[in-house]
Amino acid sequence: MDEPRSVPESFDDPRITAQFCRRLSGTAGDLILIGVVHDHPASIARVERVLERVDPETVALELPPIAVPLYRAYARDRDAESAPPRFGGEMSAAIRAAPDADPVGIDAPNLSFLRRLVGRLVADRVSPATVRRVLSSVGGATREAVTCRVAATLTHATSMTVVPGDRVEYDCEPADSPEQQAAHERSHVAGVQALLGSIETDGSALAYRDDTRERCMIERLADLRSEPGDVVAVVGVDHLERLATALSASGRRVPTGDERARAIADPDR
Repeated sequence: MDEPRSVPESFDDPRITAQFCRRLSGTAGDLILIGVVHDHPASIARVERVLERVDPETVALELPPIAVPLYRAYARDRDAESAPPRFGGEMSAAIRAAPDADPVGIDAPNLSFLRRLVGRLVADRVSPATVRRVLSSVGGATREAVTCRVAATLTHATSMTVVPGDRVEYDCEPADSPEQQAAHERSHVAGVQALLGSIETDGSALAYRDDTRERCMIERLADLRSEPGDVVAVVGVDHLERLATALSASGRRVPTGDERARAIADPDR
């Protein structure tokens, strides 16, 4: 698929580079993928700067759908009039920066993820021990998502702002220059990628969970970009390359949900 002017070419900002941004054109609108490092000042600024320039119909967030209301509440927190919001990192910053867009959670856990995951475990005949580890991991993610939903309810119903979990701290501040933020973020990403590259995960419970998560995010983004209007997706930078590759396949028709379900049930069709 031919791409229009890339996202980095539209900005004079060292935090907005090809390493972290992709633009994929489509018949209904453009899809802009923004890779982020959770809670990092450079990532928050990148999301804000891009969404200040783009006017998307939808902001797709690497959040479970059930957690989105909490991040909407963080984005509305007017105790921090200047960006970014006090809580929620780059996700609530994205919602605040695009107030007219529809925020959509594209991450697990959700029904599509659970159906696909169970189908893979059954088809691959994985060991009971691996199944237990997968289900334990998914159970933890589900509890976190439910906690976010409860926190959103309390935040809406009371004067409290409920914050589940801890904010990630870095040796880098929002007051640092864009160049300092960008250099720190690149160094952090390189260190994490080197660490992950030394760990063998093929066939592990973690690989089953994360591969299925990415497939579901790809499927959801394909559905969103088939609708009129531009879509901006905010995802972890470690997912960016695979999502961009899968979603930029030229001329490939996106199968319907029923077709995908039949393919999972009967892979030889």
